[in-house]
Amino acid sequence: MNDEAVRSLLALPAHLRQTLAAALESGLLGMAPSTTAVRATLRTNGGQEEQILSLLDAWRELGVDGRAAAAWLRSLEQLADSFSSPDLVWSGPEVPGLHARDTRRVYEEVIGAASRSIWASTYAFFDGERAFKVLAERTDVLPSLDVTLLLNIHRGRGVTTAADHLVRSFADSFWKEEWPGTSRPAVFYDPRSVATEGPKGVLQAKGVVADEEVVFITSANFTEAALDRNIEMGLLHRDRHVALTVVRHFQTLIDRKLLLPLPME
Repeated sequence: MNDEAVRSLLALPAHLRQTLAAALESGLLGMAPSTTAVRATLRTNGGQEEQILSLLDAWRELGVDGRAAAAWLRSLEQLADSFSSPDLVWSGPEVPGLHARDTRRVYEEVIGAASRSIWASTYAFFDGERAFKVLAERTDVLPSLDVTLLLNIHRGRGVTTAADHLVRSFADSFWKEEWPGTSRPAVFYDPRSVATEGPKGVLQAKGVVADEEVVFITSANFTEAALDRNIEMGLLHRDRHVALTVVRHFQTLIDRKLLLPLPME
């Protein structure tokens, strides 16, 4: 690989290198794609397509196939992860002189780069078709992707509807009106939020874990206001130990039936 191609690779953002590795490994992107294919698959912008095409050209000249290229990229990222620190992520007004990653962009990048699994949790969402658009698209493109979605079901003040009817109504509305994809994720909720008696509790956790390697914890719900306008703060960390800890915690809550599955039909 020539020096120019190496410089192009190092100039790419880490998340884009990871997305490229996943696309090459899965076969979504070949070694001789068009600019349009690169843009559509990797959601690139600002001339990054040319950098990626130059990199793929250099690999092809060396006889490197997609899987080998993906393995090389992942090895590079594993080395980089050993020295990584969390990135601060903000929503809200842009202030000259203050640099921070954007909440919506990070949310979409983390989900768009996932190739094996996604755990996503939110307390509130509005306009499900837009809120879950990237997640649904990723699920439809990669049917093997294991997606778990954790949602809160809200019981309004003074509502006396039985818990099972409240859950059923939420499920019907979610699958018919909110979820925009063809493939369906596994969805879980906290039954305390719909109970008519006993101690109350709600699912307030907000964040995303991708491939049990990348974890994004944020104060932002999956709403347009939170992702784009409100002042929200979060941390993006590429740390397998932290990501696995989050996943195991949620999985334990599910295994102990402290989080219950939303009906699929």
